[in-house]
Amino acid sequence: MQQSTTAPNRLLVRHLGLTDFEMTWHAMQRFTAERTIDTPDELWVTEHQPVYTLGLNRKNIRLPIRNDIPLVHTDRGGKITYHGPGQLIIYALLDLKRYNLSIRKLVSLLENAVIELLADYGQLAVAKTDAPGVYVQDAKIASLGLRIKNNCCYHGLSLNVNMDLKPFEAIDPCGYAGLKVTQTKDLGIAANLQTIAELLLEKLSKNLADEHRHD
Repeated sequence: MQQSTTAPNRLLVRHLGLTDFEMTWHAMQRFTAERTIDTPDELWVTEHQPVYTLGLNRKNIRLPIRNDIPLVHTDRGGKITYHGPGQLIIYALLDLKRYNLSIRKLVSLLENAVIELLADYGQLAVAKTDAPGVYVQDAKIASLGLRIKNNCCYHGLSLNVNMDLKPFEAIDPCGYAGLKVTQTKDLGIAANLQTIAELLLEKLSKNLADEHRHD
């Protein structure tokens, strides 16, 4: 199932439903390879079937201690993480020149959208300069990983909403041994994934529109 809506400044939002990670990743690569200076930017909203993904930072990574979930070597930044149903994923396919965004500013923009969302539900969340992502009481709730090609990015962020967190126990999440993970459901947030997706999209679209205006 795929639905599309248009956000401000020609930002197209695609709701993909539950998808296979590898197929979606290759679709992002194709989109980025084929885009031109006139191609509208897109946000892809999805959940993935269970999968471990290993980013380009593979030094000293402990591989999963279970083999019932596939492991995919991908081209995003970062180390290892898990994706599964009940985790909200928003992929950002953006022309960074359009927003005058550096990779660091884009990471902060994505993190801040999640922090603002959680603040709306009364949760204090923070970002860490040495470990990209969003944390609540030292437990990771959102992960980030990006790839830049020709000043355009793909991949994006994942936010744990209402999922089975056990697969995280088989890895060192994002390369950190013993790192706890949490999700909005365990913080007492009753909103479902669709509601959280819409709220997060609003904040992302607003933050990107603000950057567009500052350009």
